[in-house]
Amino acid sequence: MKNQLGKNVLFICYWSWHDGLTRSAAMPHVRVLDENQRINKILLVTIEREHNVDFPIIKKDIGKIAHIPLYPDNFKFNLLTKINDFIRFPKKLVKLVKQYQVDILIAHGAPAGALAYKIWKQTQIPFYVSSFEPHAAYMLESGVWSKSGLKYKFQKHWEQQQKRLAAGLLPVSDHYRQVLEKEGVPPEKLKTVACTTSLHQFNFQLSHRQFIRERLQWQQEVIGIYVGKYGGLYYEQEAFEIYKTCFEQISSFRLLILSPQKQADIEDSLLQHQLDLKMVKVLSVPHEEVPQYLSAADFAFATYKPGPSKQFLSPVKIGEYWATGLPVLLTEGIGDDSDIIEREGGGALFNLGEAGSVEKAIQKIQDIIKQPRHREQIRELAVKYRSQDQIRKAYEYFLGEPEDGE
Repeated sequence: MKNQLGKNVLFICYWSWHDGLTRSAAMPHVRVLDENQRINKILLVTIEREHNVDFPIIKKDIGKIAHIPLYPDNFKFNLLTKINDFIRFPKKLVKLVKQYQVDILIAHGAPAGALAYKIWKQTQIPFYVSSFEPHAAYMLESGVWSKSGLKYKFQKHWEQQQKRLAAGLLPVSDHYRQVLEKEGVPPEKLKTVACTTSLHQFNFQLSHRQFIRERLQWQQEVIGIYVGKYGGLYYEQEAFEIYKTCFEQISSFRLLILSPQKQADIEDSLLQHQLDLKMVKVLSVPHEEVPQYLSAADFAFATYKPGPSKQFLSPVKIGEYWATGLPVLLTEGIGDDSDIIEREGGGALFNLGEAGSVEKAIQKIQDIIKQPRHREQIRELAVKYRSQDQIRKAYEYFLGEPEDGE
């Protein structure tokens, strides 16, 4: 049952609860909704590819939030698994909508938005899509999908339906909001919300810096850090070429890689590029521990593959880097962030298609880290552009502000 004032929300996340993106990108939206007095109940749905997984943090209902994991049928061929997702899951989600008297659907990301659209077709319950990006275009440009493939065609179609039928879209960049307006999406249905960062969690701590550096025995070295995966949206072998240039150009350079991918595979790539493993540390750590390592570093890498659709990105890692005061070595043309760096600092841009571009960007990074107050100044970019307050404002715009006494 629900009270007369409160709305029940079904929040769909297409990632696992244990995925770092769920914690860093989706959960801030759930927490803001939890604080909204107009919301009575939040059903948080995550897609769990691994069975028999424990959920220690949200094992029981927390306040208004109830976690409901969905488990797909895993077929031998990934395509069959994905097709089955969009046949079985909408049926299950429609049952939840009826059981819990859901009033509002919120999907995080365009793949989850496809599920929300399918629920809408059966229920007509208004749906919103947060973190709305051209996912099909990303996968096509990155070489993960082909234009003739079913995954691309289905996702492209579902994105078009979301643009037409969603009650509201929350693109992560102003670049994409402008494109959506040109495509005919009414401006009042759009609110830009970048992938935000917990400014409390991601904050430079001298004690963390000293502790991690002592553990690594890199007390005096210049540390560059990369957090994330290789391949897909990200450079793969090219990233290791960039690291090699850093070793050539920066005296006492050391490389720290935090990645969920296999350590052996990353170390193979390092060796292929003649990089000394003694000067590199590859780790896989929980998202909660990432801030400690960012405090220990001096600058960070965000090595995205370029492409026309990449101007619509809002990388979570850039907000986390900035919040910890790290200048970012970033590919040109990435989201609104490349423009911010050009306008206001916070890093250096490179273009692998231009000779000497990487070397020039690395030199700029070295100049930045010599400035005594650069960490405080860079953090202001996170405060200005990645504060979670913009999530609250967006939902107040779409769902209404809590009234006094509610």
